[in-house]
Amino acid sequence: MYLYQLPTTSAVAFSDFCVDHSRDRIYTHLIPEATQARANLRGALKECKRSDHDEKDFLGLVKAIEEYLPYIRALIECVAHDDIGLKNEPKFGWRTTLSANLFNAPKLDFPGLYADYSFTLLTYAFALSNLAHSIVASVGLYELDRAISDLERKSKEDKLNVAVDFICRASGVFTFISDSVLPEWESSRGSPPGFHRPPDLSREVISALSKMSLADAQTLAIRRLLSKSAYDSNVAPGPPLPKSHPPPALLAKLHIECTSLYSSARLLAKTPGASKNASSGHSVKDVASDLRRYLSNQASLHSALSHKWLGVDAGEKGGTDRGGEAVAFLQWAKKELEDIKDGGRLVSLGNGEKEKEELRKSDINNELTNVNVFFKYYKKMNDTLHFQPVPTQKDLQSRIPGGRIALPSKPFTPPIPAFGPGSLEHACRQTEQLQTLDHDLQDGRERSPEAELPKSTGNYAGAGSYF
Repeated sequence: MYLYQLPTTSAVAFSDFCVDHSRDRIYTHLIPEATQARANLRGALKECKRSDHDEKDFLGLVKAIEEYLPYIRALIECVAHDDIGLKNEPKFGWRTTLSANLFNAPKLDFPGLYADYSFTLLTYAFALSNLAHSIVASVGLYELDRAISDLERKSKEDKLNVAVDFICRASGVFTFISDSVLPEWESSRGSPPGFHRPPDLSREVISALSKMSLADAQTLAIRRLLSKSAYDSNVAPGPPLPKSHPPPALLAKLHIECTSLYSSARLLAKTPGASKNASSGHSVKDVASDLRRYLSNQASLHSALSHKWLGVDAGEKGGTDRGGEAVAFLQWAKKELEDIKDGGRLVSLGNGEKEKEELRKSDINNELTNVNVFFKYYKKMNDTLHFQPVPTQKDLQSRIPGGRIALPSKPFTPPIPAFGPGSLEHACRQTEQLQTLDHDLQDGRERSPEAELPKSTGNYAGAGSYF
């Protein structure tokens, strides 16, 4: 899973540029509440920045963002309906974290309320993903623990389910930013001409993050699917597969889908749309190499694992006729794992990066060991019993099935504005006004002057008789 570096933001007082134009100035006392909610978000981000990874309160950050989002939405709606005016164009300082840089990410000023809304949502998705990452880290490699009880394993799997849910929610938030918020920002009057967003707020890059989150969730789903069989076979891995093992063909399709998602995300992160300069003088042309390297490594790893399980499926389910196919797929997987074992190294400047690199190499070495066990077994079987020709890698391409998605992204529904148009308070006030108006109209009809005055007839000849 990818661990995001969280941004930080500058302090903002909305009363410095917001003017209440509403009837009876009903929003004046709510503008400072918006300032306080944003200050809480800023404080949570600063606290995360100062803390070590194991001590970062990602859940507290998620709650702070969820408390602020209704306020920034309220301000956007009020400005759009001219209930609140702006003395000048507000600017919000945010530190970019997905832009390529050597040391510290630059802090840039972004104009308009939509800028703050977009960065807040982006940070929300980061926090959800990092929260899932911390849950997975707390679980550990429980499936390899021979002393674990069924109850403990079930508890660990439940935690993985929670982590998967958080990542699927993050994917939905990324999609919402890309498909809804950024187009609205482009069409709003708060986006000055000539302003170019950094890669952090590029539609292509955020779409890439949505796909990457979905692939990370699918990776966890595969792990959860294999947990019982990994426990049953961790003493003697390899064939024959235990009865608790999921179908190898299903695992292959899940890994194929992961490969597709990571590859698509990598291509989106490298598109020209992600290579514009920010207007503040800082050059932020590319997405950070750490993210691009992660996408490349994950795509290569899942490609190898898909070939591994296609080989195991041919060896376990194919009988004599597919003996050569099993050898060929496992040979292909073995070659891919050997190629990526020493490739894609991180340029490490700190202990955290070294730990990530060592963990990546350890995972690949474990997979390579496992593939070698299957490869040697099926090769021996084919050389002594099946005697089937081993197809070439080109021949295998036509035998690769389509991928299969295990978990969909969870659509994000923005919260109701805290006040103003679209809020519950605004709807209640409009209902009361309509009821009052309707009551006044009914009361007016009942007390009409014509109805209350007595009808009088004249005293002239023929008065009251009209033809």
